[in-house]
Amino acid sequence: MRSGRRRSVAGVRPCRTLVAVAAVASLAPVLTGCQGGGGSRVATLTSAPTSEATSTVATGPTTSTPSATPPGSATTTSTADPGAPVLLAAGDIASCSSADDEATAALLAARPVAVVATLGDNVYEQGSPDEFTRCYQPSWGASAPRTKPSAGNHDYATAGAAGYFGYFGPAAGNPARGYYSYDLGAWHVVALNSNCSIVSCSTGSAQERWLRDDLAAHPDGCTLAYWHHPRFSSGTTHGSSSAVSPLWQALYAGHADLVLQGHEHNYERFAPLDPSGRSDPERGLRSFVVGTGGRSHYPLGPPLPGSEARNGDTYGVLQLTLRPSGVDWQFLAVAGGRFGDTGSADCR
Repeated sequence: MRSGRRRSVAGVRPCRTLVAVAAVASLAPVLTGCQGGGGSRVATLTSAPTSEATSTVATGPTTSTPSATPPGSATTTSTADPGAPVLLAAGDIASCSSADDEATAALLAARPVAVVATLGDNVYEQGSPDEFTRCYQPSWGASAPRTKPSAGNHDYATAGAAGYFGYFGPAAGNPARGYYSYDLGAWHVVALNSNCSIVSCSTGSAQERWLRDDLAAHPDGCTLAYWHHPRFSSGTTHGSSSAVSPLWQALYAGHADLVLQGHEHNYERFAPLDPSGRSDPERGLRSFVVGTGGRSHYPLGPPLPGSEARNGDTYGVLQLTLRPSGVDWQFLAVAGGRFGDTGSADCR
C-alpha cells in the first residue's frame, strides 16, 4: 500500500462474419469464419484452463468445435487495415492503494496513438480532485490528452463529480449532463452517463431523447456506445442494471453495434442481445464488461444467457480496431496475465 504521490509509468457482409476466441495469452487465435448461405455463421472458440475463463457460442445457425491450434499457425477472417483507428477501454481504474492501474497504464503507453475511453470509476475512493492528482495522474494521467472519459458512481462520490469534470475538462462534456458523442474514423461513438439517479436515463429523459436524436443524425456506418453500469453482467457484486434499459432500447432502435461498460471488476463478453437479454444475431447489441482497469477483482457467478467469454482475475484493457465495416477486439492483459480474448465482427 502506498500513500502520497505515486511513481509515473514510462511511457462480404451476406453472412455477417463473427470471429471469437477466448484463450490464455500463450495460445494463438483460431481460424474462424462463415460458411454456407442464408446468414449462417461458424464460430470456433478456444478456452484454456485459467480462472473464470469460459466460452460459449452465440445462438443461431452456428457450429462450435474445440481447437488446439499450434502457436503461430492461426489466421482470421478480418481484413487488416493498418490505418484503422484503435480505441483502448477499461473502467474501475486508479487507486493510491494499488499499483495495478500503473500496470494497465503501461498498456496505454505502449500504444501512444490509440484513443483511450474510460468506463467510469476513474479514481477511488471519492473521485476527489486530490485523488485525481495523487492517484490517477501518475498512471493513466499520462494518456489524459487522448482520453474520452465516462463517469462512474465513485466519480460522483464528490458532489457533482467535481473532481472528474475538473480533471478532464471539456473532454468530459457538459458537467450538468456528462454525456456526449464524437466520430472516430468511420465510427460514431457515444459516451453516456449511467448514474441514473443523478442524470436520468429513463424513457423520455433529456439524456434518452438526446441519444435518439444523436443516433438519428448519424444513421450510416458503425456505432459504439459506452458507460459505467452494465445492462447485462454475470458478476455477483453488482450484476445487471435495469436502470440503463432505456439507453439500450434507444441504441437497439438506432441500430448501434457495440456497448462497453465497467462497474463489475471483471471481464465479460456477450453475444448480440436485444433489450430483454434475448439472443438477436441480426439486430442485437454485442457488449463487453471491462472493469479491469486496476482497482480490484470481483467474482463471477453462473453465466447469463449470451455470455461468451469471461474472466475474474486478470487486469487489462480492451483494444478495439475500428475498421470501416467492422471491429476487431482483443483483451490485452497486463504483464504476467494469462487470459486473452480476441475476435472480429461486421457492423450491421
